[in-house]
Amino acid sequence: MDQVPKKEQSSALPSDTTGLPVFNREEFAELLDAVAKTHMPFGKYGPAAYPPDGLPVYELPSEYLQWFSAKGFPDGKLGRLMSTVYQLKCDGADTIFDGFRKAGAGPHLDRKKQRQRNFEFE
Repeated sequence: MDQVPKKEQSSALPSDTTGLPVFNREEFAELLDAVAKTHMPFGKYGPAAYPPDGLPVYELPSEYLQWFSAKGFPDGKLGRLMSTVYQLKCDGADTIFDGFRKAGAGPHLDRKKQRQRNFEFE
């Protein structure tokens, strides 16, 4: 059988010897600015559920991002930003988004309110 060559992943970012992207301070600031301004345009956390723009991508639950990681992030800028947010959350760096939350950069996922249940029986 003929072997099909693997598709090479191209990255616009330089990488170190581990293959991970390397950011300088300005690039990382631009990336965080884009994360702060981007909202989920479709799906469970889109504008239908979180009007008018959808949930900011930094507020997406890590379980939701993990599902995209397994199935494939969307193409383009949104997918790159979602992937970055997922990686930051996996690395325990979720507090990097606290400044956006305090600034009130849009709707947020109120986890305590969402998880309230009423188990009273009459």
